[in-house]
Amino acid sequence: MQGWRLAGGEVDAWEPLAALEGVGSAYAAARDEVDALLRDRGLRRSGPDATVEALLRGAQASAELDGSSSSLEDCRAGRADEVAAASLRVSTELLALVPVLGRAPVQALARLHALAAGGLLPEDEVGRPASAEAARGLQSLGAALLAAGSAPALLVAAVAHAELATTAPFASHHGLVARAAERLVLVSRGVDPASVLVPEAAHLALRPAYESNLRGWAEGGAAGRHAWLLYAAEAYARAAELSPLAD
Repeated sequence: MQGWRLAGGEVDAWEPLAALEGVGSAYAAARDEVDALLRDRGLRRSGPDATVEALLRGAQASAELDGSSSSLEDCRAGRADEVAAASLRVSTELLALVPVLGRAPVQALARLHALAAGGLLPEDEVGRPASAEAARGLQSLGAALLAAGSAPALLVAAVAHAELATTAPFASHHGLVARAAERLVLVSRGVDPASVLVPEAAHLALRPAYESNLRGWAEGGAAGRHAWLLYAAEAYARAAELSPLAD
C-alpha cells in the first residue's frame, strides 16, 4: 500500500499514518462530532428507518460521484439508472457483510464488487481481482485491516477507501466498492453501528476536494497521503451533519 504497507505481516502499517502532524487531533475531533450526533439524537431517533434512509442517501450520492444522473427521488421511486441501480444493490447487502469483513476482508470486498457488477461483466471478472498485482494488493489491504488493532477506526476507513478507489483492484466499479467498504469499516469497527452516517454524501458535497485528494493519495507520495487523511477527517464530520438523524 504505497510505501507504508505491512512487510511480511510484521510491521505496523497504521502507526506512521496516525502519527502524521494534525491527523490524531483531526480524527479525534471528527469522532467527537460523530459520537455527539449518535449520543444526543441517536438515542431518541435511531432505528431501522434511519438506517434505511442513510443507506439510500449514501447509495445515491455514491452513484452520482460515479456519473449517475439519478436523483434521490428517482432512487426512491425505482427509476434508478444503471450506476445507481448497482449502488443500490450494494447497499441492500452491505450490513450483512460486517462479520465477513472482520474475519475475511478480501472476501467481503469481492462480494461488494460482485453486487455492483453482477450481470454487467463476464462472470469470470465479477468479484475477482483484475490482475495478479491487484490480487496481491487486495491481500495486503486485507492483512492490514486484520492487523489494524487499536488504530483509529476513522483512519482505517479512510485508508481502505483510498486504496480501493485508486488501485483499481477489480475490473470496474472502483468508486462504488471503495465507498461501500468505507461505510462497512465504520460499522464493523463500532463508529457507526447502526449505519446512520452518510459519508458518501459528504464526499459529494466536498467533491472537488474529494477527487483532488484521492489523486494525491495515488500520486502525491507522503504529502498526498497526509492530505487525504486530513480531508477524510473533515468528510466524516460532514457525514454526521448529513445523517438523517440530523434532519
